[in-house]
Amino acid sequence: MGQDPSPAVEFSGIRKSFGAIRANDGVDLGVAAGEVHGLVGENGAGKSTLMGILYGELAPDAGEIKIAGRRCRFRSPKDGIAAGIGMVHQHFVLVEDFTVVENLLLGHEGGPLIGVGVHAAREYLAQMARELGLALDPDAVAGSLPVGLRQRLEILKALRAEAKILILDEPTAVLTPAESEGLFAALRRLAAAGRSVIFVTHKLDEIFAVADRVSVMRAGAVVATLETKAADRAGLAELMIGRPFIPRARPPAAVAGAPALEVEALSAAGGPDGVALSGISFAVNAGEIVGVAGVAGNGQSELLAALAGIVPIAGGLRIAGVAAADLDVAGRRALGLGHIPEDRLAAGLVAKFSAEENAILGDQRRPPFARGPLSAPAAITAAARRAIADYDIRPPDPKARAGSLSGGNQQKLVCAREMERRPRVLLVGQPTRGLDIGAGAFIHERLLALKRAGAAILLVSADLDELRLIADRILVMLGGRIVGTFGPQARAREIGLLMGGVG
Repeated sequence: MGQDPSPAVEFSGIRKSFGAIRANDGVDLGVAAGEVHGLVGENGAGKSTLMGILYGELAPDAGEIKIAGRRCRFRSPKDGIAAGIGMVHQHFVLVEDFTVVENLLLGHEGGPLIGVGVHAAREYLAQMARELGLALDPDAVAGSLPVGLRQRLEILKALRAEAKILILDEPTAVLTPAESEGLFAALRRLAAAGRSVIFVTHKLDEIFAVADRVSVMRAGAVVATLETKAADRAGLAELMIGRPFIPRARPPAAVAGAPALEVEALSAAGGPDGVALSGISFAVNAGEIVGVAGVAGNGQSELLAALAGIVPIAGGLRIAGVAAADLDVAGRRALGLGHIPEDRLAAGLVAKFSAEENAILGDQRRPPFARGPLSAPAAITAAARRAIADYDIRPPDPKARAGSLSGGNQQKLVCAREMERRPRVLLVGQPTRGLDIGAGAFIHERLLALKRAGAAILLVSADLDELRLIADRILVMLGGRIVGTFGPQARAREIGLLMGGVG
């Protein structure tokens, strides 16, 4: 923690409601100058709303915020940025048609001679690659980057802004352990220089790795603020969910069934910025979870897209014993393929649609949701209400616009839709990204229940602990190829080395 203990940010009595839903209910919180302050809580606890108010995206209904002792009320993020606040959002806010350098150039043009700003942006990228290992192709188009690399760009943008108060919302969700450690070191250096960092995460281990203090939110209020050195994982988990949390032991190994997903010598073009797949061969048996590990940008995203039918492929693909390489997305879904995409907002939901409309996407023309050419509203609403109740989606309103839900609740909505179809084969990308400890454990249990019911599950995750906990085998991807296979008992360091091309 830095030298100055005085408050850099003070929240007093912050209240914010959305209709009948009270997102913030009298929040009192102080963040000191020169500290990394962790903020944890269940999905829907009010963390993102509170940070949106601080950044100027939302206006509070009541209460006040002080920055360095001065009362502030922001009308827009422009006001927040002017006050020295930077934010890395959970959902990306990049200009997707711009290159990496052009995104970094925004607000740092360097005057009328644009070449000065471009050179500075390239130098900054090189520096961040050396210091944090967050390498990016400066000329890659942002919208074509895999989700993990887009997250890297968001982090680099925020760090470059040199904000006095930096908000990071789930910044490590798609980073490797080594990359996360590099980010933590950078945050500690920022705090030592007197900046304040508010670190919003669902990974409690990260709190102990980087935060000086941690505040826990539940039901819209701060229920505790603790010195990290005086806290423990079980106690924080209990404060978050309001009941004792019992860690789950690793489930029994799979009893192998017949191959349900068979991939043979699969190749797919990567496009101008994507990673081409070459010679991919593996199988996933019924009743088995196979994990896929790799540093973001090594073909995991492209593999999911290829198997789902989003991009054309060459080579062999069989789903439940049926040749599927020439089938489109709908054809593969008809064979029993489900897909939980990595980017829930861009690829898993229609933000402007209601929760109930999103809950039946892909099946909207089939009974019981349709009767001939007409939809069946009662059946649609009933199915959505079951999903909302079973998956604890908040707010519990089938008519709520999907784009208004928190990131974790959007994820639960996508998971509910795909899992409740009882797929024969389920492709899963980052299923617990942005989920709190209780919701993550719930999704794991649902995946394991599908496994016990005979589903074949291919799980792509940036979280090695997640893969080692529930996967029966772990494949490692590097440069668009599978370069190794591990059992779940393999050490994270051993897997991480192969991910990095060592070994």
